[in-house]
Amino acid sequence: MIYMLDTANLKQIERAFDLYPMAGVTTNPSIIAKEKTDFLSHLKEIRRIIGEDSLLHAQSLGRKAEDIVEEALYMQENVGGNFYVKIPVIPEGIKAMKMLNKKGVKITATAIFTAEQAHIASVSGAEFVAPYVNRLDNMGANGVQVVEHIVTLFKEHQLDTKVLAASFKNVQQVLHVALAGGHSVTVTAEIMDNLLKHPMTDWSVDQFVQDWENVYGEGKLVHQL
Repeated sequence: MIYMLDTANLKQIERAFDLYPMAGVTTNPSIIAKEKTDFLSHLKEIRRIIGEDSLLHAQSLGRKAEDIVEEALYMQENVGGNFYVKIPVIPEGIKAMKMLNKKGVKITATAIFTAEQAHIASVSGAEFVAPYVNRLDNMGANGVQVVEHIVTLFKEHQLDTKVLAASFKNVQQVLHVALAGGHSVTVTAEIMDNLLKHPMTDWSVDQFVQDWENVYGEGKLVHQL
């Protein structure tokens, strides 16, 4: 399972990359807009924090394929590193994917709500497809099941595209996506923290420390004895 952070908040990114095995950062126009800063400069700062090798996903704006392609090439040139352009699975977006694939640009297909959308995006050259799990659940559908169907389609047709599941409300959804064969997830900083949280883990650590300090002294570590 590949873990990515779904945010443009620099402090959250710095903390997560310091603590956890993060593979990259995903953003979208709404996430970037929350930071109320210069778009390109902010992406460059994210790149500086996560390094050249980490994945950085940013969405290309525009409703026409030619505009999507132009934006994608501009971002790739100016941000650099291991860059993926996010493109919604609208007809003009699919056209743009085909055009960018020929130019060697790495693509993440986004705003996916059906397995067939994901399949078409994969055939058009997408390296990742991003189904929206919780948004599907909110519509009365089954987000995890859609992920499972996408994984099955890719296996049946021997496609290399990876599922980058997005839009999570809780850690249970993340677990079920992993069990369904999802290759990667992008989560908020809060959910990333919660993936490790359990009251018995905290209790166990507290007990270890208490037992140790009762014998060896408060605040003492092994190398200090």
